[in-house]
Amino acid sequence: MTERLSTATLHKLPPDIRRPAYDRNAVVAGVLHIGLGAFHRAHQAPLFDALLEDGDMRWGVVGASLRSAAARDALLPQDGLYSLAIEQDGQRTTSIVAAILDVIVARKDPHRLIEAIAAPQTHLVTITVTEKGYKLDPASGVLLEDDPDVRVDLAGAGRPATVPGYLATGLKLRKARGLPPLAILSCDNMAENGRKLREGVVHIARAQDQALANWIEQYCTFPNSVVDRIVPAMSDGDLARTASLLGMADHGAVRTEPFLQWVIENGVADPVQELERVGVLFTNDLAPWEQAKLRLLNGAHSAMAYIGGLAGVETVDAFVRLPWGSRFVERLWDELETRLTPSQFDLAKYRRALMGRFANSALAHRLRQIAMDGSQKIPQRLVAAAVDRLDHGQAPDAIALAIAAWMRWQGGVDDSGLHFEVDDPLASITARLVTGTHSPRELARALLALDSIFPRRLGDDASFYELVGHHLEDLCRFGAQDTLERFVGSEQAEATRSCR
Repeated sequence: MTERLSTATLHKLPPDIRRPAYDRNAVVAGVLHIGLGAFHRAHQAPLFDALLEDGDMRWGVVGASLRSAAARDALLPQDGLYSLAIEQDGQRTTSIVAAILDVIVARKDPHRLIEAIAAPQTHLVTITVTEKGYKLDPASGVLLEDDPDVRVDLAGAGRPATVPGYLATGLKLRKARGLPPLAILSCDNMAENGRKLREGVVHIARAQDQALANWIEQYCTFPNSVVDRIVPAMSDGDLARTASLLGMADHGAVRTEPFLQWVIENGVADPVQELERVGVLFTNDLAPWEQAKLRLLNGAHSAMAYIGGLAGVETVDAFVRLPWGSRFVERLWDELETRLTPSQFDLAKYRRALMGRFANSALAHRLRQIAMDGSQKIPQRLVAAAVDRLDHGQAPDAIALAIAAWMRWQGGVDDSGLHFEVDDPLASITARLVTGTHSPRELARALLALDSIFPRRLGDDASFYELVGHHLEDLCRFGAQDTLERFVGSEQAEATRSCR
């Protein structure tokens, strides 16, 4: 049986692998993180680890997942240890992160998660559960009262079923014990993520206990935040390469890029402000970072996922190496940036750096991974920008093409005829619309009527429908690559047309 990374095997690692230098027995579990996936292990946990290395023992992490036991099964047999590889341009540095002390699976033991929220030593809750984990309407940001799990939490009759429900229940216990309020940080890709989470938690609390809702509103802080680091999913091949490098198996390994950003809205008390010591930025105006991240990085990612996926392109770096791919991203950015308010930084510099990050071939960031849950992502990444441009008399042409590619994706067949699963909470609804329409324009009209994704402002706009319908017709008739070549006016497209 292959030896596995753990406290007992740390001394066997190669000398170039950085190991924790602090005493883990002295670490206090001051952070509860809900959503213990690869992103947390590559982003927040290494920063908490850096504070521990600096001698502040309050930053140990208890991780939790609502349903899946995968993180527990990967990490607990390794004493919470895992390797973090940072890769770029053929260079790789690897370190062992030791901040995670325990892992809870709420489905198996809901009381442990409630107790972790109410624990005296807990001073911060961080969350990465993806957009769909908040149970909010993607278009309005309002709690989905008709969702079965939300109904359970609003009734308060059983154990919690959602993130807002667990938070409300844990905070109720915390209040009853006379403990200090908490800072609760959403780290997911939603505009005003903290405000939306706060409203969801208060909504559930108010349905059960008005005094609790008042206490949460008055004393607990839910600052908006922006996190940024590209973290590809680990493949079996990646895990095998990691085992070869370490000389032992590591089931919790993650890999990422050098870039890391975390920006938090001011208003949180100590010790959360201590994160500034490890590079976290606190600001009175989060909007510039939030807008740039959601639209330029995430918007481009979603556009590449559907266009590239239809064309048979597998990774982000492969997409931007194609002449039509990189030109389309630049065209899309030209539209997405026009309504941004980047008072804090240089947008041109940001775009250049972002293209360099996309081109990092060491990451091999798979477009299929990004394409998941599109109905939850495109409202803030693409749809909101389309509304902004229309409201200011500007045509969202490239944005409409990206949205048309998402519509084409709902058919579950790429341009080569390969079938795939549409991994999305609304997949059953979009599949019915695909099979129930007879033309691309009918499909565009039907999908634009989904008010959980598209506000009526867009669904009723004839010019936007015309743009989306035209692009969807082209994607269905010519395929994604030829449509993009035509759209960006590349030399290749010109040569192709001259031969027809």
